Amino acid sequence: MKQILYLLVVLFFIGCGNSKNSPEFIKAVTGKYLFNSDESIGVSFVDNEMMVRWRGKDNIKSLKVNDSTFYIKDMNEKFIFIMQPKVHIVLAEKREHDGVKYSFKKMRDGEKTPQEYLLNKEYDKALAGYLAIQKKDSLDRTIREGTFNRLGYKMLNDKKFDIAIETFKINTKLYPNSSNTYYSLGEAYWKIKDTVNAKENFNKALSINPENRRALRFIKKHKLED
Repeated sequence: MKQILYLLVVLFFIGCGNSKNSPEFIKAVTGKYLFNSDESIGVSFVDNEMMVRWRGKDNIKSLKVNDSTFYIKDMNEKFIFIMQPKVHIVLAEKREHDGVKYSFKKMRDGEKTPQEYLLNKEYDKALAGYLAIQKKDSLDRTIREGTFNRLGYKMLNDKKFDIAIETFKINTKLYPNSSNTYYSLGEAYWKIKDTVNAKENFNKALSINPENRRALRFIKKHKLED
């Protein structure tokens, strides 16, 4: 039953939309849109078909509803492109939004989120961006200590050691009073066999919290005591 309903929805969308997007529309809407303070939505076109990059997924196909509205099946969302006064995306309202209205502004050419700077190894710009987010809203979910820790360890597992280290460094700048941020940075240095910096950060972690069990166990296991 669900498959039949979905097929009817798809056929309805296809029937409502014009088959071609105008060159002017494509030029106007192609680019990145700020999803939140540290993530973007990418919009591009391949053979006149709109493709979306969003929430870690690339090349998400869309169904054209009309000249300004597109259905993103993978996300179960409809994008409505508003052209004035400046190009932006509005999500079509639905019950799951709980009355919240979502609007995403188009980013300037060359503009990047802090995470994009980080992954592009523009570390100073990444740090500046994250500090700006923290100054504006210290409770912003994109700069949570745990969020950075998970990203740092993901980079370690992917053997992207330089990005991992810089991610943990940023976490120490955002949360200088956290023992765990320095422990994670020490562990990253240990992975690249930089014993001096590893030990320095383990000791920093213990200076903040002398009972940090992970740091104590690591130092004892690897005989890093002074």
